Amino acid sequence: MILCCGESLIDMLPRTATTGEASFAPVAGGSVFNTAIALGRLGAPAGYFGGLSNDLFGQVLSKALSESRVDASLAPRSERPTTLAFVTLTNGQAQYAFYDEMTAGRMLTPADLPTLTDGVEALFFGGISLVSEPAADSYAALCAGAGERLVMMDPNIRPGFVTDEAGYRARLAAMLSRADIVKISDEDMFWLGTTPEQLLEGGVALVLETRGAVGVSARTAAGEMLVPARKAEVVDTVGAGDTFNAGLLAGLWRAGLLSREGVRDASLEALRPAVALGAAAAAVTVSRAGANPPWANEL
Repeated sequence: MILCCGESLIDMLPRTATTGEASFAPVAGGSVFNTAIALGRLGAPAGYFGGLSNDLFGQVLSKALSESRVDASLAPRSERPTTLAFVTLTNGQAQYAFYDEMTAGRMLTPADLPTLTDGVEALFFGGISLVSEPAADSYAALCAGAGERLVMMDPNIRPGFVTDEAGYRARLAAMLSRADIVKISDEDMFWLGTTPEQLLEGGVALVLETRGAVGVSARTAAGEMLVPARKAEVVDTVGAGDTFNAGLLAGLWRAGLLSREGVRDASLEALRPAVALGAAAAAVTVSRAGANPPWANEL
């Protein structure tokens, strides 16, 4: 199982009502949740770990996971509310306003962490779940206890959501030092004050730098390759990076490279199909509204 660890929430997406008034439609989302959904749809053994609510929106999230063949049996349930994220779009780019105080996801504690069995081959972390305590520290503890499992991380930094910058930076630094794979944008690297070369020197085996319509740069100690983006008519970018993450992990699983040794020993050419699968899956997601990753048969 590839266990995706982090936030799930309800994206309140902008819509126009039949009366012509502006409105919002509730849609299951969250960066890590989207990655889990995309993994399940691509046929990989996907699992989700994060705090889920028993409220109406929590039931929507649980149903979405089940329908996309994601195992959520490790996710703790509570009576706390579900996180809401109101989305606005400017030229297709998403901006978010989060309502996250005392929610099921935010209040995840170390006591909620699962026992990792041999069936969990890889862990994925990222998104806003790494910002706020106690959940952020809980995920950091799970990452530190990953043992010899493959760890992938996508910081997906949203500076406007950060309240304790020093604590957040320290947490990210510790988790990045344990990660085997890091997907990162130039904005993330600027905020962190790092480069792909520095990440590799710090122990990361594979660094993926997203470059929008140009494609994805993949770097290892052996060198660098650019995998072009697939052409697509962009409707919006919600969930695009999350889908890429899933495609990459699914590609590694298909190629038998879903392990620390597999990634570290692989040549760039051996990694190319997995990176290309991520790009292909992301191209489908941007071609339709909201985070709606493709199923394997759509590729």
